[in-house]
Amino acid sequence: MKQGDPVTKKNKRRVYWAFVILMALFLALALRTAWIQIVRADEYKEKAIAQQTSDLPIEAKRGSILDRNGNELATSAATYSVWVRPTDIKKNYKSKEIEELSGKLAVILNLDQETVKKKMTEDSNLVSLAKSVDKETVDRVRALKISGLATNEGTKRYYPLGTSAANVLGCVNSSNNGVAGIEQEYDSYLRGIDGRQIQETDINGNSLSYGSNTLHKAKDGYNVVLTIDEVLQHYAEKAAEEAMEKYNPSSVQILVMNPKTGDVLAMAKTPTYDPNDPYEPADKTEQAAFKKLSTKKQSEYLSQMWNNPMVSNLYEPGSTFKLITAASALESGKITTKTTFNCTGSINVSGTRLYCFNYEVHGQQDLAKAVANSCNTAHVQMVMKLGSKQFYNYLNLWGITSKTGIDLPAEADAIIKNRNSLSLVDLATMGYGQGIALTPIQLLTAISAIGNNGILMQPRVVSMMTDSNGKTVKTFATKKVRQVISKKTADEMLDIMEYEVTNGGGYTAAIDGYRIGGKTGTANKAINGTYSDDSFCSFVCLAPLDDPQLAVLVILDTPKKGGSTGSSVGGPTAKAFLKDAFTYLGISPKYTESEKENQAASKVSVPSVTGLSKEAAIEKIEAAGFEYEVSPSSAKDENFTVKSQYPEAGETLSEGATVYIYK
Repeated sequence: MKQGDPVTKKNKRRVYWAFVILMALFLALALRTAWIQIVRADEYKEKAIAQQTSDLPIEAKRGSILDRNGNELATSAATYSVWVRPTDIKKNYKSKEIEELSGKLAVILNLDQETVKKKMTEDSNLVSLAKSVDKETVDRVRALKISGLATNEGTKRYYPLGTSAANVLGCVNSSNNGVAGIEQEYDSYLRGIDGRQIQETDINGNSLSYGSNTLHKAKDGYNVVLTIDEVLQHYAEKAAEEAMEKYNPSSVQILVMNPKTGDVLAMAKTPTYDPNDPYEPADKTEQAAFKKLSTKKQSEYLSQMWNNPMVSNLYEPGSTFKLITAASALESGKITTKTTFNCTGSINVSGTRLYCFNYEVHGQQDLAKAVANSCNTAHVQMVMKLGSKQFYNYLNLWGITSKTGIDLPAEADAIIKNRNSLSLVDLATMGYGQGIALTPIQLLTAISAIGNNGILMQPRVVSMMTDSNGKTVKTFATKKVRQVISKKTADEMLDIMEYEVTNGGGYTAAIDGYRIGGKTGTANKAINGTYSDDSFCSFVCLAPLDDPQLAVLVILDTPKKGGSTGSSVGGPTAKAFLKDAFTYLGISPKYTESEKENQAASKVSVPSVTGLSKEAAIEKIEAAGFEYEVSPSSAKDENFTVKSQYPEAGETLSEGATVYIYK
């Protein structure tokens, strides 16, 4: 169209529609701008802030777990985490560069490249790439100088004594949260509160000198102080391992308490696991079998492996329970220490004949002999004198009908038949420890009351908690539950328990110079409602009887050699522990005249090794014909100068005895 030509209708329409389209575009742009700036303002503001902000978590240091003397049983070692900001990665690098960088990171972090690449390109502001990385590895990552990559320091759980006390301590998962034992029970105190570091960054993720930088400090977890004694724990584990080697049982449990306080001093179980690597068995053979299991079966295996059977598993105590029956009958006044029981080898209860072990005939016997003979018929007579109502009242007083309240997870309830449906045969068999199932901690807590003037204490594993500066923030006092029996009855029971060791089946636990009171037990295992040939062989004791400081329960599950009774395998195992424990606790022997005469024959003078190096001390001890033991056990593999020794130089010991050297 030339200048001066008239405007046609067609041209007018073109101009009109061009104007309409232009106005529509402007309107759409205005609406879109309003939608972004008003309706979705908060969302885009958050995205903008996120792109300009680094928000890294600061992991709180998990509190340590200490033994009663302050030795570390679980602690946290420094470790690092690697994080990636996908938004910055995609902005700063091309696809080919991301491919190359993901390959380098995968090699350093020992990860799959596709997994690393996927995380680097996710639709997210911050993604975890790797946790629990050591300093050498994180330094290699930092050397790549990747814009959009961040690292921060954290902690990893470490158990310096490896498998020691594993089933007490428990373990943590990959997120550093407790999943068993003390780690689980006190997780909320141990884990602390994580912090955060928030700072403004440039396009490459680098902090701005003029930008804001906010630090929310992490609050470290509390330290948990146990009643466990690391040295006594070592001796219990040593005795358990020796029993495994000597008697070849399925498992060995050794539980040690202070009867006067309820403090658990040691809890040893073998086989066990290493909490530093809690997701596979410690035994190489078991590892191979474990890897072949399904995911579900592996989960069940791990739960059983982490389990603490002394708290969570039930067993029939057998003859060790006869101490409860005898003490209850004595306290009730239905019998005295002079009451006699006639044993013909069996007893008829409501038409059912119940027999003594190996069908033995014990004849006339007083209470001490009845316990030492582990006579079933005598204890049936005792429980019948009590009757079901009074017997159940005593079971309640002893704490058998309820949980002990120990501060460990998954404590089990005892299985006791309902009194209303109890037959006389049921009552009779319960009197000698069959037809009733309880946990080891229940039995030893009850027996401990005999060594505490008849007072039942609540068992505990934790005594206090401290902060990161060592300041006490919470204490857990010992707790008296109730007076179960009188001091008079308790003293009479101690004499009866001593008679068992000096004249009965407990003779295998006797140690010259020490008064020890105990009771053996052998109980066939109930499987699918019937008794099998498998058995629990046990021994429970208090020592020294002059001033009981130790209550010990030993349980061997189905020993395959060396004997199959509490006397043949339980007593010697307890003896092995007690010999070491007495020396460590400084409990000196008090020999009778006959013991002195027997020991005078072959005595050797102990050499002086204090002040010598470890190697020189060991050489001198062995040259004199003695064994040696380094205490505490953690010092075994270190070079050190001997600070002290026991016994002291010049004292005489039998050849082959043990001399203890202390770091």
